[in-house]
Amino acid sequence: MTDPLLDTAKRAALAAGEAILEVYAKDFSVAQKSNRTPVTEADLASERIILAFLEKAFPLIPVVSEERVEKEGLPSAGSRFWLVDPLDGTREFIAKNGEFTVNIGLVEDGRPRLGVVYAPALRVLYAADGGGSAVRQREGGKSEPISARAAPKEGLVVVHSRSHGDSLRLAEFLRDYPVEERRSCGSALKFGLLAAGEADLYPRFGATMEWDTAAGQAILEAAGGRVLTFSGAPLAYGKPLLKNDGFVAWGRG
Repeated sequence: MTDPLLDTAKRAALAAGEAILEVYAKDFSVAQKSNRTPVTEADLASERIILAFLEKAFPLIPVVSEERVEKEGLPSAGSRFWLVDPLDGTREFIAKNGEFTVNIGLVEDGRPRLGVVYAPALRVLYAADGGGSAVRQREGGKSEPISARAAPKEGLVVVHSRSHGDSLRLAEFLRDYPVEERRSCGSALKFGLLAAGEADLYPRFGATMEWDTAAGQAILEAAGGRVLTFSGAPLAYGKPLLKNDGFVAWGRG
């Protein structure tokens, strides 16, 4: 049976991805938002497309989206709402390294239920709606089930932010873990690598927003992983200002 929520989110992400690639292929200008982060016409075009898909299909579910919040402020979203980052990894987009994503997550009662993460330049899409449902789709092919892996005996593959790294804190955090490899990677792709069993640990020390993490967390948890605060609690949603203060994402274990 087709899942209308997930199907709509996937179609929205794919359509937004095509609009992003149109901008990616040409020269584009970069503006600065009030929080001093960059924004491009691709962010705005992607958001317009996603909002049109979600609001037409599900008019009663509020949509909280990064660029809309920048313009209009935080809405009162209730216990069920979409969280959208129309272009996660704008710095990677500007650098043209391909490591940027479209993130669409659905939150219910403080937990991310559904997620779609699409990397248009890499033509890979991750999606899930509930336990055991995580899939990866590459180059427009068939969706294949994915699963987080248990930590390998030879050591962990650790993924960390390419543009928001903290090498000193990372080194300190990893002191007590056996590490086989460290990889830097942009955007929510890090959640996808954990969900697909290609990495084991993703610590994030700096602040993020809930739209950065909801979709990826839904996918990772559906694949058997988990996302915790540094105090050990599950990363929750609907917090004041929709801000995350740091987290650790794990594969299966």
